[in-house]
Amino acid sequence: MAGYNRNAIKAYANVGFETGINSASPHQLITLLFDGILVAISKAKQHMISQEILEKNEAISKATLLIDSGLRAGLNLEQGGELARNLDDLYNYMLNRLMLAHLNNQPELLDEVYGLLTDIKDAWTTIGINTQTDPSQATQSFTIST
Repeated sequence: MAGYNRNAIKAYANVGFETGINSASPHQLITLLFDGILVAISKAKQHMISQEILEKNEAISKATLLIDSGLRAGLNLEQGGELARNLDDLYNYMLNRLMLAHLNNQPELLDEVYGLLTDIKDAWTTIGINTQTDPSQATQSFTIST
């Protein structure tokens, strides 16, 4: 019975999450990516400290996938100019740091990537607030490819 309840709760949460994704703006989708990456990095650190190898691997793999196939893939390097290229370089740097953290069990590297992502997410959130109050504040630098 407890297993059923757990599965039902999981299914309900997934439906809520999927509904949120389907109704989210492109800006909100990027925010969800940041949130997912930050959670994965936090879990990776916990698993690394607890020496839970399989779980650490899964969490770092998830963070890596979301950065590479989400954030990096969403950059429009042609329209985004120097800012998009700099973000691409920074995301590549983060991917390298995650790999090193994983290989060498260095939680401080996870902290570094977490801090960098938090700073970018905070800036991204500010852009969203500014464009909601004044749409002329929107910038082509953050054009998302579709």
